Amino acid sequence: MTTWVDDPEGGRARGPTAVARAWGEVLVRPVRFFASGIAPGDQAPGLVFAVCVAVAFAGVRFLLDPTTIPTAFGGAAVSAFVSLLFVAVFVAPASLHLTAALQTVLLIVFVRDRAGISETVQVLAYASAPCALAGAPIPELRAACALYGAGLLVVGVRSVHGTTTGRAVAATVVPASLVFGYGFRGFDAIATLLTRWYII
Repeated sequence: MTTWVDDPEGGRARGPTAVARAWGEVLVRPVRFFASGIAPGDQAPGLVFAVCVAVAFAGVRFLLDPTTIPTAFGGAAVSAFVSLLFVAVFVAPASLHLTAALQTVLLIVFVRDRAGISETVQVLAYASAPCALAGAPIPELRAACALYGAGLLVVGVRSVHGTTTGRAVAATVVPASLVFGYGFRGFDAIATLLTRWYII
């Protein structure tokens, strides 16, 4: 699931600069990014990208709202470090691949001619880009990041798997809800905003 292609054709470059460039590109030019930046079997850069986003999300959350730091590991600094390490090593990779497995099953249902699992992993990873900013305790920002991420997932699935927007939406609604609604707390942010506006 983490195949590293030495010389990918059309895949992503490696290193911190490449991660930063990919983050900017997928946010600004998602259609072009998904059309040219996803290569079969080239999962490693996508996995690294998803880990970076998850660590950024958790790190900003811990920094701006210290009450969210787990206290099971001693002091706040040690607890934050261990928690971020756990996110990087276990939570992000496991969540990415489990969600990709679910997304693949749904694609089988909705899309007849589709790309492979590797491409699906990469689309999910890069669609999470906005959520690097979602750790801030600002409901408007968190909701916007979650909605933008869900939109990027639709764009990525439509482009990479060669399907229609309607089928892409149908295939991604459950994974998007899990990743962006629950994982990155988009649903909580939206509920907070609706309550603030007296809608619920």
